[in-house]
Amino acid sequence: MFYRETVLTVGVDLATKANKTAVAWLDWSADRARVRRLEIVADDDLIVEAIKGADKAGIDCPLGWPDKFVDFITAHRTGHVAVPGGSTDVAWRRQFTMRVTDYEVKEVLDFYPLSVSANLIGSTALRCAALLAELARQGQPVDRSGTGVVAEVYPAASLRRWGLPHGRYKSPANREGLARLVDELQEAAPWLDLGEHERTCRTSDHATDAVIAALTARAAAQGLVNVPTQDQAHSARSEGWIALPSGPLSELLPAG
Repeated sequence: MFYRETVLTVGVDLATKANKTAVAWLDWSADRARVRRLEIVADDDLIVEAIKGADKAGIDCPLGWPDKFVDFITAHRTGHVAVPGGSTDVAWRRQFTMRVTDYEVKEVLDFYPLSVSANLIGSTALRCAALLAELARQGQPVDRSGTGVVAEVYPAASLRRWGLPHGRYKSPANREGLARLVDELQEAAPWLDLGEHERTCRTSDHATDAVIAALTARAAAQGLVNVPTQDQAHSARSEGWIALPSGPLSELLPAG
C-alpha cells in the first residue's frame, strides 16, 4: 500500500474541558520534525480547525463504544436483557466494557486501556463524538478505524512500544517523571525539535501527550501501526481502533 508523505501532523490530548486539553502541531521534513505550535487550552473550534489543516491527526480518546455494550444498553432499555450464568461473572461483564481494539492492546502490551463504557473517560468520549460530528458536518468525515484524517491514539501505549517511560509522569506531583520522559524522548529522537515549547512539555503532561499523539499520527500516516485484520475491521469502524506503533521511533523519518 502507498502512503503519501505527511507534512503536518496534529496531536490532541483530549479532556472534557478546554483548560485540560492540549493540541500539538508537528512539521515534518526529510531530517527533522519541529513542533510548530503547542496549545494547552483548546476549545472545540481550535481542535476542529487544527484537524482540518493536518495531513493526519491523532486523538487521545476512544472514538466509539463497544458494539456489545451498545446492544446491551438498547436491550436493557426495552427490558429484554439476557443474563447467562451469573451477573457477577467478570468475563461476561468485560465483553461490554472492552472493545476489539482494547483486547488487541492487551494481547500486544499486556494491559487493558481504560474502558470507555465503565470509566470516566466515557465523558471525554462524548466530547470526542461531538467533535467527529462537527468534522463530518464540515466535510471531513472520520473513519474510526483510522484510515481517514483521524486516528485514535493512546500515548501510554505508543511510549511503551517505543521503549520510553509510559507511567508516573502525570499530574504536578510527578514533574520529575515528566522531565525524565522528555529527556528520554529527545535522546531517542534527536531529530525532534521541541524549540520554544520544550519548557511547556516539561511542565504539562497534557502538552507532552499531545506531542506523542502527533508522533503517533505520523506513524499511522506512514503505515507503521497495527491495523485491523479482516475479522476486526467491522468492529473497528464502529468502535474505533487504537493505532499502536509497529516499529521504532526512528522509522518516523524517511532518512531514519
